Amino acid sequence: MKNRYSLAAALALTLSAAGPASAQKSKPAAPNLTARVAQLAEQEKAQVIAWRRDLHEHPELGNQETRTAALVAAHLRSLGLEVQTDVARTGVVGILKGGRPGPVVALRADMDALPVTESADLPFASKVRTDYNGQQVGVMHACGHDTHVAMLLGAADVLVKMKKDLPGTVKFIFQPAEEGSLPGIEGGARLMVKEGVLENPKVDAIFGIHIQAQTEVGRLSYRPGGEMASSDVFSIKVKGKSAHGAYPWLSVDPVVTAAQIILGLQTIVSRQVELTEDAVVLTVGMVHGGVRNNIIPEQVELTGTIRCLNKGMQQKVWAAVRRTANGIAESAGATAEVDITNYAPITYNDPALTSRMVPSLQRAAGPANVTVQKAVTGAEDFAFYQEKVPGLFVFVGGMPVGKDPATTAPHHTAGFFVDESGLTLGVRTLATLALDYLNGK
Repeated sequence: MKNRYSLAAALALTLSAAGPASAQKSKPAAPNLTARVAQLAEQEKAQVIAWRRDLHEHPELGNQETRTAALVAAHLRSLGLEVQTDVARTGVVGILKGGRPGPVVALRADMDALPVTESADLPFASKVRTDYNGQQVGVMHACGHDTHVAMLLGAADVLVKMKKDLPGTVKFIFQPAEEGSLPGIEGGARLMVKEGVLENPKVDAIFGIHIQAQTEVGRLSYRPGGEMASSDVFSIKVKGKSAHGAYPWLSVDPVVTAAQIILGLQTIVSRQVELTEDAVVLTVGMVHGGVRNNIIPEQVELTGTIRCLNKGMQQKVWAAVRRTANGIAESAGATAEVDITNYAPITYNDPALTSRMVPSLQRAAGPANVTVQKAVTGAEDFAFYQEKVPGLFVFVGGMPVGKDPATTAPHHTAGFFVDESGLTLGVRTLATLALDYLNGK
């Protein structure tokens, strides 16, 4: 799989997807279906906002989304869908069989919230608190997963009403734990795939959307190829020899050695990778060691994250982290134990599927409101589905029109805010992607 795409290549792919007027004539836009989707999505607006507000007020952390799952399952059953519950712990899957035989398309929404205490002044703001890693914290939908669930429920309503126009099957995947769960507890898309969510019936393609608080409502953005970075977690245990802080020459000081390793790791990005090829991020986020000011400890542990946009670069960075940590530790007479694990692969939009579905995005939002975006160093476990079947992940604007993105609270923060007027476009986009794919657009 090739994961390298320049912006020029991405733009070229978009232009080729749009094609000349003569090419478009061979694949009519089926304006009657497009108009029907728009009409039904607009009718869902109030209900989608109501769902979103209810979910926002009652957030649940990863693998604990029992109330959310019950709400989702009850509504899907009310639509007459085949419903599976307790998938990957708290996940829900609904299956809609169309009026005629055909392929299988999946639509995915994530359900979990974050350990963040909400600061926004909203009548439906979260007041939920819980114990997380031994600390009392607030719980908040600080990444918009409440909107994702609401938009996919709205899309299910739309597609059920258009069942006769569906030559195939739609699988609605409501996924827990996209943000991860407590250490040692597996969950999220990886477990959904392991438990067979892409089988029975076998999925041919999958689509997902994500609200974007720094993009104006009414707009969609995407990127062919590597759209979001892989996310790796690394830990480095630096082991030395303890001594009294007054006699450092009797020690092999893991604190000083760890500090040198932290600085050395920064040269991996600045001096050892070709940044014109793709972006790389390497961050040390935690340093743990020592219990007293005058005792040199025996061990210091560093923990951090690595983000890459292609697999070749990822392999180079992993090797460089091990080489750097081990070399610096050895030079000090210490040892370094390096462990690197992958949390999420690269979110990779299949180029052929992306090219095929760009006209669908344009039908949903209008051609002027669909753009190719830069790659993102955040990560998404939607990538696990894309490793198994072709997938396309699209960003939906959630920022009030005219607002400066620089003054908008980012995702994963206490002031995170979504303009709910943008949710109808999310419903329209999901329904249009599914309808067009099944109809061979």
